[in-house]
Amino acid sequence: MTSLLASLQENRDAILKDWTQQLRTTLQRRDLLNVGELESQAAEMLAAILQVGPATKLEEFGAPAWRPVKDLVASLSASRAALGFTPSETALFVLSLKPAIFTQIRGKWGNDGDRLFSEISAADGFLDKLALHTTDSYIHGRDQLIARQQEDMLELSTPVVTLWDGIVALPLIGTLDSARTQVVMESLLQAIVQTSSRYAIIDITGVPTVDTLVAQHLLKTITAARLMGAECILSGIRPQIAQTIVHLGINLQDIVTKAKLADAFRMALEASGRKVVRAERSAPADSAQRAL
Repeated sequence: MTSLLASLQENRDAILKDWTQQLRTTLQRRDLLNVGELESQAAEMLAAILQVGPATKLEEFGAPAWRPVKDLVASLSASRAALGFTPSETALFVLSLKPAIFTQIRGKWGNDGDRLFSEISAADGFLDKLALHTTDSYIHGRDQLIARQQEDMLELSTPVVTLWDGIVALPLIGTLDSARTQVVMESLLQAIVQTSSRYAIIDITGVPTVDTLVAQHLLKTITAARLMGAECILSGIRPQIAQTIVHLGINLQDIVTKAKLADAFRMALEASGRKVVRAERSAPADSAQRAL
C-alpha cells in the first residue's frame, strides 16, 4: 500500500507548482518579501517535509523524525517576525499548502471514500499542528527579544558618570529590584576599578519610594563599593524618603547622606583635598587696559 508521504514525493513538482501559485495570488506581502524569496521558502519547507521517511506517519507529529521540519518552521517564523510578518500571516503560509496536497490526495484515492477521508484528515491535522508551531515559535522569539531589550534598558538606565578625577556618580531612576540591583552593582564596581575612584555618589532622587527591600539593595551596593576601596555618599534624600526610612527603622548611621547631589559632590571634593572657589571678575577698566 502506497503511503501518503510516498505519494506526495512522487508528485512533488506538481505540489510545489500549485502551492507557489496559491502564494503568489493570495498571501504574498510584496512590501516584505519578493516572489523569489517566497518560492524559495516554499521549496525548502516542502523538501523538508518530504525528506522524512515514508515509514513516519503524519499523525505522529511528536516523532523525532519531524524535528528538522519543526526547526525549519521555527527559523522561518523568526525570520518572518523580524521582517514584520504577523503570526497569522506566517501560519497562513503553512496552511496554504493544504489545497495543493488535497488535490493530489483526491487524484490518488478519489475512488476510495474511506481512504480519501483518512488521508485528507491526516494531512489536515498535520498542517494545522505545523501552523500552530509557527505561532509558538513566534511567541518564543518575541519573549527572547523582550528579555534582551529589558536587559539593554537596565544597562542604559544605570549610567555611571565621572564627575571629577577619583569621583563617580550613579544616578538611579525608577524602582530597584533584585535584577536591577545586580546590574547597578556591577556597573558601579566596574567604574570604580576603571577610574580608580575613591568616592562614589549614589543619587536616589529619581527613585519614587524607598522601602525595606530597596534599602537592602542600596546597602548591598554600598558595601560592595567599600570592599573595592571607595567611600559611598547617598544623595537625593527627600523629606518623604527620610520619614519612610525612620518609620521603617532602617539603619543608615554608617552611611553619609545628603539631600542634594550638589552637596554630595561638594563633600566628595573636600574629602579628596579639593575646593571649589568662585573666580574673581576683573574690572572693566582693567580689561580695557590689558586689551591695550
